[in-house]
Amino acid sequence: MSADPSSGLAGDSPVRGAGNPQRGAAARPARAAATSAVEVRRSTRRRKSVSAYRDGDRTIVLIPARMSAAEERRWVGVMLDKLAARESKRALGDTELADRALRLSAQYFGGRARPASVRWVTNQNTRWGSCTPSEGSIRLSHRLQGMPEYVVDYVLLHELAHLLVPGHGPDFWRLLEVYPRTERARGFLEGVVAADQLPHLPAASE
Repeated sequence: MSADPSSGLAGDSPVRGAGNPQRGAAARPARAAATSAVEVRRSTRRRKSVSAYRDGDRTIVLIPARMSAAEERRWVGVMLDKLAARESKRALGDTELADRALRLSAQYFGGRARPASVRWVTNQNTRWGSCTPSEGSIRLSHRLQGMPEYVVDYVLLHELAHLLVPGHGPDFWRLLEVYPRTERARGFLEGVVAADQLPHLPAASE
């Protein structure tokens, strides 16, 4: 899987960000997420900061009371991704990665894709993952470590699909349609590629 865009571990550590509070509605009911319920709590004390943490099977997102509904939606997504990225830094080893691949194959492909090996590699800087169907081997770039779990799962499913269908034709993409976060994961990876291509400006002198 090329880096070209065309081609939940539990935790309770708060993750903080910043936002501009805007005039908005009153506190809203809990939202549903893919892995847990999300509860948004508004606070009149909170001016700019946004934070989130896990509480059992719920994710609590704390935002300023005056934040708009649109800003709330945006920050919930941002904080969920931050939490997922923080948690996935407890990196899976090769054995856990292989187990995860088998679970994903069973869940989405009826267990038909059965890799002989799944492992992290450090020599893939232009691809997120690769697969050799004749050997049944799947390799994921170490650059994925620390990214949200749904992104890692998407790349795993992408490579698992190549064990069933070579190339990137219609049959291949139909296989990936069963994963509900395919478009979101592709968008995340496209954003990473775009950010890498931005010029790095020198620090401003005093």
